[in-house]
Amino acid sequence: MLHSRANHRIDMTQGPLWRNVFVFSVPLILSSWLQLLFNAADTIVVGRFSGAQALAAVGSTGSINQLLICLFLGLGTGANVIVARAIGAKNYDLASKGAHTAVATALISGVILAFAGFFLARPLLKLMDSPEDVIDLATVYMRIIFIGMPMQLLYNFCAALLRSVGDTKRPLYILTVAGVANVILNLFFVIVLHMSVAGVALATVASHTISAILVLHSLTKRNDMLHIDLKKLRIHPQIFLQIARIGLPTGIQSAMFSIANVLIQSTRNSFGSIVMAGCAASSNVGGFISQGVNAFSMACTSFVSQNYGAKNPRRILRSMGVCLTWGLLITGMMGVGGYIFGEQLLSLYNTDPEVVYWGMQQFTVVNVPYLLMGFQSVFSGALRGIGYSLLPMCISIVGICLFRVVWVMTIFKATPTLRCLNLSYPVSWVITGIVMGITFFHFYKRIKARMLQENSSAV
Repeated sequence: MLHSRANHRIDMTQGPLWRNVFVFSVPLILSSWLQLLFNAADTIVVGRFSGAQALAAVGSTGSINQLLICLFLGLGTGANVIVARAIGAKNYDLASKGAHTAVATALISGVILAFAGFFLARPLLKLMDSPEDVIDLATVYMRIIFIGMPMQLLYNFCAALLRSVGDTKRPLYILTVAGVANVILNLFFVIVLHMSVAGVALATVASHTISAILVLHSLTKRNDMLHIDLKKLRIHPQIFLQIARIGLPTGIQSAMFSIANVLIQSTRNSFGSIVMAGCAASSNVGGFISQGVNAFSMACTSFVSQNYGAKNPRRILRSMGVCLTWGLLITGMMGVGGYIFGEQLLSLYNTDPEVVYWGMQQFTVVNVPYLLMGFQSVFSGALRGIGYSLLPMCISIVGICLFRVVWVMTIFKATPTLRCLNLSYPVSWVITGIVMGITFFHFYKRIKARMLQENSSAV
């Protein structure tokens, strides 16, 4: 029953790694793309039918939104690691308690974020020097998005639980339904009701609600350790502490990216709304490319976590290597393909030649070399999988956040161009990736020696 095909499980501790990682990750990439379609549909519809200011308003909120939610999304990653590790060790009672704790945490966190985002929206936009012709629209969009935050977090936590058993297909099916609903509602609210940014925000919240209800329903119908009984939802303190130990540093690490991106976005804002609109379109397209890296990073965390629980050091290392290779290959191909069709893709968001021009300026420097982000992302995922979540956070604070702050204050100040500003991305990825790799192999050697000793003692 635990290995029922209906539950879409992948055995991460046995079988061919190249195939299993690919089968795990491709639906994850497609699911991430569908999630990005929520934002892409927002920006395309509002850019085409409400103008460059509305497009800039929607695009300028992305980094703030991520900054506020990433800490809580990190807890979802922590739940994924704890549950996957319990499954690898065949401790199904711990896995079940971890799943119930994760769902309860998602709902409570979502309510906290809803209040925080609603009341902090305008002050944060002012802090980022959002232009006067953009800030009112951006505030409306941001407040509506955060009202729906409980549903967004509920979906993400539940999807993280499904990843712990290798089920990445079900979220894909669910997001397909939600994505279609999002596009239809976007067109209706903006074109028919003329609601501009408020309309696309409401459509996104409705889509998140649909996906959350469907994924939670699927967990209540499972017949394995991930079965959710709504009457038993509660936070188990000891398990929550384990989740937080891994999840909070992961969330803070993601926040470092967001803080750096907020700084970059604030600097971009100084170039005016046309440049902001071009960068917003480019960032949306780049988001699709980056999901190749993110998917294999999440795959690495899940595969490494299960094999850590199973005390299989050789497969831990092979899992990391396979995930890294797949991530570099697929993201590299997407980056080249995106560059070839860059102008056509950017024109989907706004046909103004000046907007497309500035979008391409960012595209060539940031989007094409996204594969460089693969090293730091996959090594970071591997470190989380073996239980070292604090170290990737510290490395990211220095290599991503602090480095980009210094870059803006020194190199960009000396050469204040958009290209110079955007160069901070690939340079920081390379530096952080090298340090992450050295750190992973250092601690892997320790874990391998300990596991081999424990396995010998057991024999």
